[in-house]
Amino acid sequence: MTTDPKLPLESGPVPAHSSPEQGETITGLLEPKPGPAPAHSGLQLWLHRTSVFLFVLISAVAGVLLVILPWTPEWTDNSLLLSYPWLRMLVSTGFFRGLCSGLGLLDIWIGFWEALHYHDRQ
Repeated sequence: MTTDPKLPLESGPVPAHSSPEQGETITGLLEPKPGPAPAHSGLQLWLHRTSVFLFVLISAVAGVLLVILPWTPEWTDNSLLLSYPWLRMLVSTGFFRGLCSGLGLLDIWIGFWEALHYHDRQ
């Protein structure tokens, strides 16, 4: 007994909607239909709130450090830069310090933007 490779091995009920309707494509049949959003449990909601809070906190702290730290003496007088004088000279330029401070301000802005635009999913 030979089987046709085009036929499925298991025979089951034929789907009632086997051909596309007018205006509907084959790929449209494979995509899931939009339905009501699944309800989030209390744990998922609090995990989402906690992750947003931690993101805002880390962004704000990193931003403040990047704004203030380049203008302190510890920025260039540390043990990591003593063995690399060319890197120490680069890091001590005003352009590089201003670039780091600008990135810090951007980081603070992103953190607060996330905090202001947060909303619970319904």
